[in-house]
Amino acid sequence: MMATTVEAEGQLTPDEQKRLTADMHRSLRRKKIRAVFLVAPLLIFIMVTFVSPIATMLFRSVDNPQVSEYMPNTTAALANWDADSNELPDEATYAALVDDLVVGRKNHTIGKAATRLNYEKSQMRSLLTGTARKAGRLKPPYKEQLIKINDGWGDIDNWRVIKRESSPYTLSYYIAAFDMETTPSGEIRMLPEQQRVYLQMLWRTVWMSLLITALTLLLGYPVSYLLASLPMGIANTLMIMVLLPFWTSLLVRTSSWIALLQGQGVINDILVWFGLVSDDNRLSMIYNATGTVITMTHILLPFMILPLYSVMKTIPPSYMRAARSLGATPFTAFFKVYLPQSVPGISAGAILVFILAIGYYITPALVGGQTGQFIGNMIAYHMQSSLNWGLAAALGVVLLALVLGIYALYSRLFGSNNQMTLR
Repeated sequence: MMATTVEAEGQLTPDEQKRLTADMHRSLRRKKIRAVFLVAPLLIFIMVTFVSPIATMLFRSVDNPQVSEYMPNTTAALANWDADSNELPDEATYAALVDDLVVGRKNHTIGKAATRLNYEKSQMRSLLTGTARKAGRLKPPYKEQLIKINDGWGDIDNWRVIKRESSPYTLSYYIAAFDMETTPSGEIRMLPEQQRVYLQMLWRTVWMSLLITALTLLLGYPVSYLLASLPMGIANTLMIMVLLPFWTSLLVRTSSWIALLQGQGVINDILVWFGLVSDDNRLSMIYNATGTVITMTHILLPFMILPLYSVMKTIPPSYMRAARSLGATPFTAFFKVYLPQSVPGISAGAILVFILAIGYYITPALVGGQTGQFIGNMIAYHMQSSLNWGLAAALGVVLLALVLGIYALYSRLFGSNNQMTLR
């Protein structure tokens, strides 16, 4: 009688409640699996194209297998040698060195270890490769013979470098990336002033990227304001002109600026024709920092205009009219009403242009000359020419850390909460 009353009132029996709960769990599980399958291609793409390269770069910046892999006997023998002593390694270490040189020359691997050691101390490559050519003819004892072949084997500093770089992991690349060096005794010190390259180039990359960002904002803000104020038909037509550079090859645009800015180029010809400069004193606007700034400002200008335009288009014109009707001058109305509302577009365009600019290397390579090169050009040089991938990776990590730090500062200053406050 009680069960009949409960069912009549519409309540579920315990068995029905269990079945309903199980059905809900199965339905939720199917939805989760379906969501995972939908997101999986994007996650795989991100892992392959973004996370994996960064992880590889981080590993490359500390990976140091050459000496330990291609000179294993010497590495093992030096493990028990006190590098702080003023005594050369014993005869067994020299014998181990000869074995590694003979095997390395036969397998064509000794050059890789020699190149790695040469990054740390000059003339190490010639020391190892030169000795390797004669090592096969030597008979024990080896110590005196090796020193006779090349007195570098009697220099304790060379042995200290070999021992230090026999570790499979190293911070030497980061030390070099900050224009420092490790002395044979293990002390880290700054390089001489005339040999410092990377910090100067990193600073140049930052300030030129900031300058390019400021110039694109200065040029892009009025254009975006005009596009947002015009009727839709005219604005769309002008927007095509803004987007036109996207449909032109980067190489073509850069080459066009070379033709415009060179000494006998169009701009100098116009200045000479108007008498603003003499024919003998034409302006140097290419293959220097000036050429890089001008060219990259033109290339990156659309990336500033588009975020600004998208924000300005949402600002009702009635706000400005209301400010004017309340007695504000056009200048006051713009800076008190319109400009604060366009801050999200300014911040979005600025961070976009800055991040794009700081990583550029094709345009600076073509028009920058010596004074207009970016740190990306040095990374590309070590990747393609010097083949010092460890140093290239370390420079890349330093650049990545710098960008992340600047982005963190940007988020703190221009995050969504701060933008609402500015409004």
